[in-house]
Amino acid sequence: MIVTRRIVAAALAAVMAAPIVMVAQDLHPSRTPSPMGMARINLGDTYVRVVYNRPYKRGRNNIFGTKESGALVPFGERWRTGASEATEITVTKDVLVGGQKLAAGNYSLSTTPGPDTWKLHFNSRLGLDGLGIFANNAFTPVDLAPTDVVVISRPSTQLAEDKEVDQLTFTFEKSGTGADLVMRWIRTEVRVPIAPAI
Repeated sequence: MIVTRRIVAAALAAVMAAPIVMVAQDLHPSRTPSPMGMARINLGDTYVRVVYNRPYKRGRNNIFGTKESGALVPFGERWRTGASEATEITVTKDVLVGGQKLAAGNYSLSTTPGPDTWKLHFNSRLGLDGLGIFANNAFTPVDLAPTDVVVISRPSTQLAEDKEVDQLTFTFEKSGTGADLVMRWIRTEVRVPIAPAI
């Protein structure tokens, strides 16, 4: 009888504690599926910042590829280049991105991946939920082509298997004239040279 009461009391305590534990786990930053990230650099008196959401691989083995293969991000289709809200880039002074002039300002940054070459779209439209607007429990895609300010093409390279990057990452790496904005995810790397416009 005493053993039964103890078992019932222990079970009741476990049931009452479970919701508290579950809430604590859900609020922990490591539980965020695609946490926010930021990369930034000063190029002389020019400040450049990229704010984005960082998806994980999460066991998915077909991230970039053909639509027919069921890739998460199909070649030839515009991608938000992250998760959740659109990736955004800020430049405080005019810069050259891939050799093209980008005026000081804030832009959304999306990409169109390809097997060997990616297009990068610097767009004047801000406040996007990915590639559209989510309002009133409905998602409405936005035609972003008319508001593209600069579109450049850059080669993509494949990282070695032991260099695989589990979580989407943007970094800046200094170069002779400025810096490369480097995007890496899984085994794909794309570099965009950025330099102050003279």
